[in-house]
Parts: sequence; C-alpha cells; structure tokens
Amino acid sequence: MAKTPELDAAYRATTYRVFMPDGFLDLRIDRASPHLADWLAAGDFAAFALMTACNPGSRPATPADNARRQAELECDLLDAGYRPFGAEHLADAGDWPVEPGCFVPGLSADDALALGADYGQNAVVCGGADGVPRLLWIEEQDDV
Repeated sequence: MAKTPELDAAYRATTYRVFMPDGFLDLRIDRASPHLADWLAAGDFAAFALMTACNPGSRPATPADNARRQAELECDLLDAGYRPFGAEHLADAGDWPVEPGCFVPGLSADDALALGADYGQNAVVCGGADGVPRLLWIEEQDDV
C-alpha cells in the first residue's frame, strides 16, 4: 500500500514500546529519547531500527500468519548477527491490533528499509545515536 496521509497519521499516532534489559521504553516518531540515546552510546551503537513483519501493506493478517512472519524476521536478524529486542506497536486510538516488533540496535536505515521491503512493510522506524525515531517510507527510497 502506498503512503497516504491517513497511514502517515496512523503510524505517527503510535507508541513504539521497546522491551529493554532494564524495563520498557516508549518511543514516539520525531521525539528525542534521552534514555535511548544514553543506552545507544553505552553500547557504542550509531543506529537503530524498529520494525515488524506483521500485517504487510497495513492489511490485517491472521494471528498465525503474523506470528510466522515475525518469527522469520527475528531469525533473519539473528542470522545476520543482530541482537533484536522485543517491541510492540500500540495504536493510540486502539483501533488496530497490537503488533509485535523488533528493536534492532546497530541496524542501519538502508538495511532496515531493505528488510522491511522483503516483508512487505510500508515503512520502518529508524534513528541514530541521538535517539530520535524517524518514520521512513519504503516507497520513497526507490527515488534515491
């Protein structure tokens, strides 16, 4: 599904909850997280990504299909040498099911976009050492 104002608004009206070793961290698009920035610096990570394999194209899939796809994504990340942490994507309006996700320290935006495209996603959330999550649309990257 292509980027629309409605989808963009929905992705921005979502809390991206990351399950860190010392508790959870709630992230929002374009809002700095000093705690995340400190954690990334302590681990010497210059980048991070948040992604899911669930509901490709923002079309609801069955729970079984979502679970299978998410497990495949996690295996792909582990096979590539990343250490993903669990995450959840929580829609503010509560009108979309909670999506399991992965928080991946050290995953570059380019690699996250490629992996997101492999799993049929519209967008991924990426950031750098500053701890600011940014919404990156996969379709827009075709022009670059």
